[in-house]
Amino acid sequence: VFDDLIKLDNRGMQELMKEVSKEDLPVALRGASPETKEKFLKNMSSRAAEMLKDDMEARGPMKVADVERAQQNILKVCRKLEEEGRIVIAGAGGAEAML
Repeated sequence: VFDDLIKLDNRGMQELMKEVSKEDLPVALRGASPETKEKFLKNMSSRAAEMLKDDMEARGPMKVADVERAQQNILKVCRKLEEEGRIVIAGAGGAEAML
């Protein structure tokens, strides 16, 4: 689930954002919980966060299917990074295994 990305630590979130399409992010965040949006925004520079907020507001109404597609694209990137060992999702079995 897209909102599970809130479980990423800050380093993992930053790593994910480096790999995510700049087109998918504002679309995906339209359907995200406020906590998930905040997690993404807190891991960006203030300028980048403002630009992202402006982009989300400027897009207007969006189809649910487009939002879900963008979220799935980001989750695919997340799974790939996790498989490569570049990020760890807390509660996904990886955090405990690493202790």
